[in-house]
Amino acid sequence: MQDGGRDARTWWVACGLLFVTAFGTNVPVPLLLVYRVELDLAASTLAAVFGVYALGLAPSLLFGGPASDRFGRVRVLLPAAVGAVGASLLFLGAGSALWLLFAARFVQGLASGAVFSVGSAWLQDLAGTAGAARAARAASVAQTAGFCIGPLVSGLLATYGPWPLTLPYLVHVALMVPAALAVLLVVGLGAPPSTGEPRGLLPRPGLDALGRRTFVRVVVPTAVCVYAFPSVSVTVLPLLLPGASGLVAFTGLLAALTLGTGTLVQPFAHRLGPRTAPVGAGIGALGFAAGTLAAAAPSIGTVAVAGILLGAGGGLCLNAGLTLVGRLAPASGRGAANGLFYTAAYLGFATPYLATAFVTVGELVWPLLALTAVTVTTATWLAVRTRARADTG
Repeated sequence: MQDGGRDARTWWVACGLLFVTAFGTNVPVPLLLVYRVELDLAASTLAAVFGVYALGLAPSLLFGGPASDRFGRVRVLLPAAVGAVGASLLFLGAGSALWLLFAARFVQGLASGAVFSVGSAWLQDLAGTAGAARAARAASVAQTAGFCIGPLVSGLLATYGPWPLTLPYLVHVALMVPAALAVLLVVGLGAPPSTGEPRGLLPRPGLDALGRRTFVRVVVPTAVCVYAFPSVSVTVLPLLLPGASGLVAFTGLLAALTLGTGTLVQPFAHRLGPRTAPVGAGIGALGFAAGTLAAAAPSIGTVAVAGILLGAGGGLCLNAGLTLVGRLAPASGRGAANGLFYTAAYLGFATPYLATAFVTVGELVWPLLALTAVTVTTATWLAVRTRARADTG
């Protein structure tokens, strides 16, 4: 870090903004079951509502990172934070209109994508290339903790508090506004980076030939695992328990277990080193296998175990991917590189839709079995590539 106390405060406000944004993105997760009843939605429509978030992410990730490389991190982060507040306010009317539910989820993706990619690049700037692992750990912990606590709070408020489709979003707004103000007070708007040459708004991370090969062969498959694992856990696995009482609260608890485990495994990433990605994918494969068992013989316990394994796998893959990006990308291209990483990661949000679109809830055992096989193959590929990188130095 660069300058003692001020940089320490900058570090914490960056982590805080990542946390609160991640908190908000999963507030709707346990409420999807309420929307399903209120709006009479099919399971595939429910998965589509969850997945439209990724459509908003795509332009935000692709262009937000390069914009921050050109104009500065904070000048992109603050408008994105305002967008996250706007998305939560849009959700206030979504209980009576499906189009508004889709629109709110889209805007949420548009805003949070910029915060995640630019915020991660900001931490990498503060830590430097030598601190890539530290920056990855901080970004991973901040995001997975937010992903975990958001649905837990939302599920409990929706089950036991008043205004189940209103109060959770107001809580997020109440957290998001001071988090954005803290960034403005500690850092201000900042100055545009002086790179010596103008940069465009297209994603050009500036990787060398070896870096590009590593990005495609290792970073991209690792990234897809990051959100494919927890998104299936929190949207598909609860459908296996249609008769369980308190299902909204259980979905919030399952999301907390899934994403909380993703936070708790972060210290192990340091010990695993370059093996973090294949180990994470392998644990995710075990999670899909447990989900397959739960589909064949529904059980709250088996669903919980599957969620914990999928959360651990996703958390390790997030750490592994961000660490590699921090080491591969030059400072002038970190925003673009993180944007491309998160773009690949959020492709995983299509997984719940693919798992539910072509089968009934009673036939989910088959797509879950297919996901197990695909993830075993991915883990094997990552292990081979990791060994090859180690052999070539």
